[in-house]
Amino acid sequence: MQVNRSNKVNVVVRTRPTSKFDYESIEFLPDNRTIKVQSRREVEDHNLGGRAVNNQANGWTFQVDGILHNSSQETVYEYIAQDIVSQTFDGYNGTLMCYGQTGSGKTFTMTGATETYQHRGIIPRALNQVYREIEARPDYSIAVRISYLEIYNEMMFDLLSTLPETPNNAPAMVVMEGDHGIEIKGLSSHRAASEEDALNLLFEGETNRAISEHTLNARSSRSHCIFTVLIETRSRTSSSSRYTTSKLNFVDLAGSERLSKTESAGKVKQEAMYINRSLTFLEQTILALSDRRRDHIPYRQSKLTHVLKDSIGGNCNMTMVANIWTENRQLEETTSTLRFAQRMMKVPVQPTINEQVDAERMVLQLRGEVASLRQELVLHDTLANKSGSYAPLSDAQLREIDRQVRRYVDGDADDIDVVNLRQIRAVFAAFRSVVVGLGTEIEERLRAKFELLEKQEEVVEPAVKGSEVAGESEGVGETDGRGFGVGVAPVANARTSSSILTSSKRSKRSRSREKGAEFGVAAAPSGATAAPSGVSVASAAPERPSTPPTRTAAFEDYRNDAGIELATILAENKHILLEKKDACRELAKRINSTKQSIDEVRVDVESKRNQRIEEGEYLTENGDPIIGEEEYFLIKHLKELKSRYRVDYEDLRNVRAEVHYCQKLVDQCRQRLITEFDGWYSRCFLSASGEFEGSTAAGVGLGEQPGRRLDCPEDRLDEMELLQRRQQELRLLQEDSAVYHQAKMRTIERKELGRRDYGRDKSPDMTYKRPVNQLTMAH
Repeated sequence: MQVNRSNKVNVVVRTRPTSKFDYESIEFLPDNRTIKVQSRREVEDHNLGGRAVNNQANGWTFQVDGILHNSSQETVYEYIAQDIVSQTFDGYNGTLMCYGQTGSGKTFTMTGATETYQHRGIIPRALNQVYREIEARPDYSIAVRISYLEIYNEMMFDLLSTLPETPNNAPAMVVMEGDHGIEIKGLSSHRAASEEDALNLLFEGETNRAISEHTLNARSSRSHCIFTVLIETRSRTSSSSRYTTSKLNFVDLAGSERLSKTESAGKVKQEAMYINRSLTFLEQTILALSDRRRDHIPYRQSKLTHVLKDSIGGNCNMTMVANIWTENRQLEETTSTLRFAQRMMKVPVQPTINEQVDAERMVLQLRGEVASLRQELVLHDTLANKSGSYAPLSDAQLREIDRQVRRYVDGDADDIDVVNLRQIRAVFAAFRSVVVGLGTEIEERLRAKFELLEKQEEVVEPAVKGSEVAGESEGVGETDGRGFGVGVAPVANARTSSSILTSSKRSKRSRSREKGAEFGVAAAPSGATAAPSGVSVASAAPERPSTPPTRTAAFEDYRNDAGIELATILAENKHILLEKKDACRELAKRINSTKQSIDEVRVDVESKRNQRIEEGEYLTENGDPIIGEEEYFLIKHLKELKSRYRVDYEDLRNVRAEVHYCQKLVDQCRQRLITEFDGWYSRCFLSASGEFEGSTAAGVGLGEQPGRRLDCPEDRLDEMELLQRRQQELRLLQEDSAVYHQAKMRTIERKELGRRDYGRDKSPDMTYKRPVNQLTMAH
């Protein structure tokens, strides 16, 4: 494990494996903390024709907290991140940052090679540890949320904005400084209930990152990326209103570049200038933090330093990985990275627990405390022979106080009975109501005295008109109040409720027939048979309406008519899924109850054992202790509970597998229903009349069956097939990799489907505009 300096940032150096290691210039001392760098420089003075003396320093010694030379990904994670991830569940913030030149292995250290399970980086391994910790803490309710931010050319982008649940009209992202630290307004935060959900979010963000190619790196990151895991921990057993929140930041910085070596030009050169400038501002911020005499820290110079304001030092555990490239031609960049690492080691940190208060639970606790204090006061008055009540005044008591105040105002009473502070407040409230009532009464008297005659004169004419209208005739109906009357019908012509109901049903049937005709489907009479499947219904249908119906209305008609079979299957699958979930919930409750009983019986057995040892044990001839009857029955009961727990737990695993299978069936059925509806809607309302002649819906890209292999380019099929084959092979070697590869497969398949849908739906006269946040460049 690394050396933990609790008051400073921890810095670890990791080398990029290379066959051209410069042993003459770079040396790692045996203490695994010291690096010596030797640079031999001789400057030839061509003007003097000889050798000039070089007075520049050509040797440096750097002290760090650890060196990882040619280390595996697992060793790197255990050395750097394992402790920080564990402490986040106790309420401590954590930050892991990778810094170095381009091509030195920062992204490989942070995310790893997603194609190989053994080469996964810090983030996938941290997510695995997070959910293992959640499973190991059943007494806590732990919620995990994930966000993924990219800073590209001093602009912030949400790498998870391509997900369906992300709103399309999200506001522009702004860095906000609140009571709980830095918050980014407009950045989406997604709930991750399982490790697979978290890995899906990670892989989704990775596919949207901005990358490019230059001479030093074929897949160079062109932006800074921050993967944030928010953890909220609440106790299930404690009644305390306090809970902890923590934030785990994984910062993958873009590498510093020398344009003379990368030979960048055009847009890549502009990106390199933005990257170098933001890293320069980051170094200035680090220098200011390490200097105790500085009062001002320039966090707002760049978006990167502003976002990382509460993650660099401060109240969080922080570790920086300095990635170096140990070749002779990269010696200057290696020296620069080690200098930055030493400056980072001087930044102070003070990790503190982020404890929050649940307002609702706090209110309940305070109410209970107030009730307890009232009981204590009543008990104190009883012991002191005093009378009084500390409960809120009842309605009868308030009415009595109001009556006494009015008698006092009228002069019928000389005093008011007051015992405690509540009654004093009630008396003042009664006086206020009396004063307000007097003012209202005086105002009403003045209005009645000076405006009564005018109101009577205005009311005479409408009253006369109303009597004339009422006396004309007796009938059914209403006249138009705007001056145009259509007359009233006789009472005998009024419709009864039964006739209204029959007419309503008749109108509904007529509207359904009209709607069926509008959608191109003729309603069959009762007793008639449906047309055979080979006959085209559209040929006998009337002309297509000029304005197609909304997709919502069309979907309701499709689900009740052409897609009724799929809709029925979907409803049945949902019903089965709900039953399985209910069974799973009941089993979980039973297992929790059994676990609680096991704990209680275990405590009783331990108590009996300690009592027997204290009183003195009796041994048999073979040296076995003699236990009492009560202890024997407790041990027997404990074994029965454990056996029941194992059986129920096995049943729970089986039911969960059935739930997972049923959920997949529901998803597939829902997707098929939507896909078939899209094809039906396009054929009926969007396509030209002869567009589908001689072809099927699947042939034109509409209504594909789930599970059918999609037609996509050969190179993409090869990638998916290779990944599936590798997934099957690695599952046989290591069971833990199943979730990792399953999340990776889901991301690739969804991307492939998105590309197909775009290519299928794109019309010839339509130009495609790439979303702003998807800046990935092919190379």
